[in-house]
Amino acid sequence: MLKIKKLTKRIPGGPKVLDDISFDAYEGDFIAVKGSSGSGKSMLLKCLALQEKWTSGTYMFEGKDVLKEGFAAKYKVKRQVAYLEEKPFLFQDKTGLKNVIIGSVSQTPTWRRWTGIVRNDDYMGAMDMIEKRGLLDKAKMKAKHLSGGERQRIAIARALVHGAKVIVADEPVSGLDPHAADQVLSELKALCKEEGLIVIAVLHQGDWAERYADRILGLNKGQLVVDVYGRRLTEREKQLI
Repeated sequence: MLKIKKLTKRIPGGPKVLDDISFDAYEGDFIAVKGSSGSGKSMLLKCLALQEKWTSGTYMFEGKDVLKEGFAAKYKVKRQVAYLEEKPFLFQDKTGLKNVIIGSVSQTPTWRRWTGIVRNDDYMGAMDMIEKRGLLDKAKMKAKHLSGGERQRIAIARALVHGAKVIVADEPVSGLDPHAADQVLSELKALCKEEGLIVIAVLHQGDWAERYADRILGLNKGQLVVDVYGRRLTEREKQLI
């Protein structure tokens, strides 16, 4: 479903942030990305979500070479590859339900942002998705009153309502207590297995990556140095990243 080949990202006038990164991802994959500060983890996710331009490489998504396609194809990818930040942006004075319906800027058609029109089907779809996340009692609560874990789960619901097939999450459980972190990661894992979602998440804590991920990618100075499936990292692999 998603094929990355020789992804390179160079800062203008500066060094390469990502150097020749290649990997495939398929429906149902939960991939953890690890590496020290400055290794290129966040840049990798932003490139996958087309929030950063690639210097070179091939980006195959659903059989199309995205970087060679026009604006419409790139816009479709931006809707289907949802980027979740460590602290997801939500409209703080709007309810969880409104945040799910409105969506992020890259997911929401311009006409909806201008008019605010919401169809009944959109409303019901958002409520169903919130209920599946176990947050029905939070739907009418303003985002500023939600906990960190609840905000992440509302952001997940928002991405799914707006058609995400891939979620790239940058430290989605950073700062959360163990119970909230477990809820977020368990939910993402279940979506992979039950809905065929692809999740690519930067996870700083090694035990979270080894517990939830089907595959672990390790970056060091912008290069892919570790790529293992379904097992714990060896001490040597840990030292590499």
